[in-house]
Amino acid sequence: MSSEKNPYSEIKATSKFGDLVKIMEILRKECPWDRKQTHESIKDLMVEEVYEAIEAIDNKDYQELCKELGDMMLHVVFHAEMARETDSFSIDDVVFGIQEKLIRRHPHVFG
Repeated sequence: MSSEKNPYSEIKATSKFGDLVKIMEILRKECPWDRKQTHESIKDLMVEEVYEAIEAIDNKDYQELCKELGDMMLHVVFHAEMARETDSFSIDDVVFGIQEKLIRRHPHVFG
């Protein structure tokens, strides 16, 4: 029996976005299933999560919607992490891009 402590055993769920990104980084290194995934291999799962979120909206089930939005967010973080690994882009680029777009599309608010 190994006496080495699991370096990830102290990680706990928080409400911080950066902690989600860090967990995904760890999973891509440590979990065989997550490590072998590609943009192509999980794209159908991403679409499924969108449909599940729509169903929750249609059912006015906001607790379920909260869960499904989390699943959708996971896909954004997952794809961004895979892209970061190949130096294509990072989650920071995704966040910057959507902020820039929102500001540009709302000149009546942001001037």
